[in-house]
Amino acid sequence: MSALEQYREIQLSGARPIPGQSLTNDPENPAPYERAPEFTSVHAASEYMFERLTRPEVYPNTMQAIASGTPIMDIVQSVLFIEFEAGKFNPDLMYMMVEPTAYILIFLGEQLDLDMVIYTGEMEDEDAEEQILGTAFAEERLKKLQKAGQSGVVPAGMLTPDMQEKAKDLPELPDLKPADQSLMSRPQGI
Repeated sequence: MSALEQYREIQLSGARPIPGQSLTNDPENPAPYERAPEFTSVHAASEYMFERLTRPEVYPNTMQAIASGTPIMDIVQSVLFIEFEAGKFNPDLMYMMVEPTAYILIFLGEQLDLDMVIYTGEMEDEDAEEQILGTAFAEERLKKLQKAGQSGVVPAGMLTPDMQEKAKDLPELPDLKPADQSLMSRPQGI
């Protein structure tokens, strides 16, 4: 069951907060996402996401996930939602960060010459929209991401010269290979 299907199931079950429930939370101790976000511009947030994705504790695992066939857009959704919950972005900036984060991952994967899957079902459907963070993601934007993933060329302006320079210092990860099918992996053909 996809994350979107799980979300809709929770919505329909009624097992969710009632409207206004957040107004009863302690105002002296708000959740991180209830405070002002740390980043308010796409440029600053993009630099943060590049730094975040290239940290030594994150980079090898993320690249292994890409090498194993995890769709880029699944990783993007997970990472952005985690950062939203941590108070880094507001919901609007989180949506605006989908493409820059995807291009960062494509760039990093290309540096290691990885075969990349951009979104779930990429090979099966020709004219379908992908659901990203519960919202339809335009087909033309997906095609641009696919083209970048296949050619390894990220559109100009998506990465700063500083990001490109820092990428040269990233460690080589020679042991990346598609993982063997395990009980916890996504079934083939889905």
